Amino acid sequence: MNTSITLSIILPTYKEKENLAILIPRIEQEFQDTPHEVIIVDDHSEDGTREFIQGLHQNDPNIILLERPGLLGIGSALRDGYNMARGEYILSSDSDLSFSSSDMRRLYEKIQTGFDLVLGFKIAPGLSVADESSDDVKQKAHTLKGWCENHVVSPLSNRIIGMMSGVGLKNYNTNFRVIRSSTWKSFCTVEDRQFFLFETIIRAKQAGARITEIPVTFSPRKFGESKVSFLKQAWGYFFKLILMVYFDRR
Repeated sequence: MNTSITLSIILPTYKEKENLAILIPRIEQEFQDTPHEVIIVDDHSEDGTREFIQGLHQNDPNIILLERPGLLGIGSALRDGYNMARGEYILSSDSDLSFSSSDMRRLYEKIQTGFDLVLGFKIAPGLSVADESSDDVKQKAHTLKGWCENHVVSPLSNRIIGMMSGVGLKNYNTNFRVIRSSTWKSFCTVEDRQFFLFETIIRAKQAGARITEIPVTFSPRKFGESKVSFLKQAWGYFFKLILMVYFDRR
């Protein structure tokens, strides 16, 4: 491990150039006093992402492009990025501006208090944790794209996953988290798609990791379209969940 890098930030991407042009400068500003690297794992975008990141890399060698030949799945992208990371801590986030650089800082600060894996659970913009269950949530949530998936399907699936797995968390499927590099290296993952996010939690728990979560603001994307739909993967996801929870004894 390169000891000059404290934090590795992994951004899986596919046609996210416009969002990256906003997000990366925000990250650089937020972590200007923290030795860090930003690894963009790109699944062969054809929107100029490659050229854009290569241009940034010329000015800052710690902004790194990891090119892949095609759409190989978010789990696969995260695993490749995590394995490439040089930092003591590895933070991953979606690249669509749905999460803020200030909440990245909060994840980073939280894991330094003695945890091995810190997850972000989503709340709507402008809400506090106390407001999360208030009557105003449904009204405000209507302004978000993908309201059904984010505020009906996702909460229900999280409750089911929590009951089945015995892991008491509010959210299991969000790519906004930070893990110690030593913890990541203590277990193996095999999933290439969305289920990777849950698999990582289970494997970390089996490895004895100290896990917690913090509330983070979730905002609708500004540019482009979502590449991941939990609805499309739901049946396969829950089938894998049953196998892992009740039959996998690794």
